[in-house]
Amino acid sequence: MTSIDAVTVDEFETFVDGERDAEPKRILFNVGHPAQVHLFRNAIADLQEMGHETLVASRHKEVAIDLLDAYDIEHVPMTKQADSFPGLVWEMFVNEKRLYQLAREFEPDVIVSRLAPPPVHVARLVGCKNLIVCDTLRGSMALRRIQHAMTLRWVDRILVPDQFQLDVDPGKRRHLPFQELAYLHPKHFTPDPSVLEKHGIDPDERYFLLRLTGWGAYHDAGHSGLSPEGMRELVEFLQDHGTVYLSAEEGVPEDLEHLTLSTPPEDVHHVMYYADMYLGDSCTMSAEAAILGTPAIRTNSIVGTTGEMIYKALKRYGLLQSIRDERKAIEAAKDLVLHPPDRAELQRRREWMLDEQMDVNRVMVDEILAIAGTSREASPRPLAARDADVEAAVAAVGVGATDGNDSVDATDGVDAGDGSDDVDSDADDDVRADGEPHVEATDGGTDVRDRTETGGDDA
Repeated sequence: MTSIDAVTVDEFETFVDGERDAEPKRILFNVGHPAQVHLFRNAIADLQEMGHETLVASRHKEVAIDLLDAYDIEHVPMTKQADSFPGLVWEMFVNEKRLYQLAREFEPDVIVSRLAPPPVHVARLVGCKNLIVCDTLRGSMALRRIQHAMTLRWVDRILVPDQFQLDVDPGKRRHLPFQELAYLHPKHFTPDPSVLEKHGIDPDERYFLLRLTGWGAYHDAGHSGLSPEGMRELVEFLQDHGTVYLSAEEGVPEDLEHLTLSTPPEDVHHVMYYADMYLGDSCTMSAEAAILGTPAIRTNSIVGTTGEMIYKALKRYGLLQSIRDERKAIEAAKDLVLHPPDRAELQRRREWMLDEQMDVNRVMVDEILAIAGTSREASPRPLAARDADVEAAVAAVGVGATDGNDSVDATDGVDAGDGSDDVDSDADDDVRADGEPHVEATDGGTDVRDRTETGGDDA
């Protein structure tokens, strides 16, 4: 056994860490949407905990910047979302230029992003690897072909549902569905009623959450969501049965502004979890509500037009209704309110879903490390944790330790100013494909508070 008598602190640090004191990798994340902040934030935390360096290239879109700041994630703004299709095309070129400048300064080993031309091109230009995470195929077929032609040939690793037909070397693909589980799995999210109370919401009251998204993204061209008239009809009905909260990407009609949800964006999932019903035209938030076990309805013109497999799967689990026709969606919402689904059954279905799905965040981190040429086992330990271990061990043998580890600062060197072919459906259509019974309704209106928890979720 190696003796530690009379060793210097530097020698002792080497003895303690051994081969684990590996070179940290640099990972640059490209984030252009609030949902991507949630998607990547736990991976960023895990990588940092293993001793790697991370930086985010951000974009002013909705509350993306607010979320990054709320989670204390270091980021550098690239661009601000344009408000027209030509403007979005120009923004893409500006984003690519600024991302290239940032990458040259940060010198990443891997760039992680959604499927988009700039990060893939920049990775090739600066000589690093890229990893793409994609769970949607949005936009027209022509637009999709253009995007794929500009990206897929240069992809190093892509995480997508197996069902997606993409012209990518099979060796570069990895299966990764249900990406919302990267932040909504019980490992990462614990509903907290005190968060609601802090913002003046009674978690024991009956309330409903309505969401209006914006339709300014290039892949949303020609699509639309819930109309102001439909929203007003829903609000008028729902107010007879509880409190209504509105969340909107681009504001709500003036006469409904008093219903706007005032909680900060990082707390919206707590509000969503305890809601008696969610209805909205946002694809991401509809999936989030369903995954949380909240009765959820998605309505927009994208339903039935694209291959977003998550909505088919959530329908199969009996957790989400996707309804293209606004009138049918409103009637389905009224039916949910008048005949609430059994919460125990909804939670059973959620547990079934969680049992079948993989640990999304772990897969992402492992794949990032793999293409960076390392692994969890070969990663350096966090500097703070390493220093604590060294100091404790040295103190045990009476040797004084010194603090000689400075963290590396990431540059901020660039200045710069979210479908499904889940067609239908009426409420009666949501039956599992494998013959499982439809979620039972209870005439007595099972109390939504039955699922209030204090120590985490099921699964």
